[in-house]
Amino acid sequence: MASLKPPDHTLTQPSALEGEGSRPTELDLFTGFLWASVRGFGGVFVMGRRMLIEERKWLTPEEFVELLGVCQFLPGANIVNLSVAVGQRFRGWKGSLAALAGILVAPAALSVALAAVFMRYASVPQVSHAMGAVAATAAGLVVGTALKMAEPIFKKDWVMALPVALGTLALAAFLRWPLPAVLLLMAGAGSSLAWARRPRTRSSSEAVAPKE
Repeated sequence: MASLKPPDHTLTQPSALEGEGSRPTELDLFTGFLWASVRGFGGVFVMGRRMLIEERKWLTPEEFVELLGVCQFLPGANIVNLSVAVGQRFRGWKGSLAALAGILVAPAALSVALAAVFMRYASVPQVSHAMGAVAATAAGLVVGTALKMAEPIFKKDWVMALPVALGTLALAAFLRWPLPAVLLLMAGAGSSLAWARRPRTRSSSEAVAPKE
């Protein structure tokens, strides 16, 4: 009689070490956001998105947009809120502290140093023109990032995304509504559109009678 051996699950179950290795450590979160903040002249948000999606591949474009949508409702800078959310997602409160430290340490130190230099040489025409060029570059980076963020949303459901995006642009850019009011109104409008376009379930009276 053949002996019964317990089933071997080593090939069917994922390795705990493999899952752990795919997650960024606290040091990874700190250095990732630190490097993004160092390169983020004109706005850390652009470099933060590039780091999370294209370089470290910690988030997909869809996950980034979803997290950003949550962070939009919180007070404070979006990239700061996003760093806390990403750190919490991977490493809990320790990850949040590590990512927050990374996103704040370098900009704080550089801002103090560069502000002192700028105040000293602000009256020099070349410096004024250089700052104008930096501002234009930052605006271009923000526009490019906005287009990249919009791509997965429009691919998923452009019928809902287009009116919500245009409505947000009109209220925020032209009518100058406060941001909380715009977010609440557009979130309600998007939810209403999604509810109106939901798949209709057939009632019992509409069910097809079985064939005899």
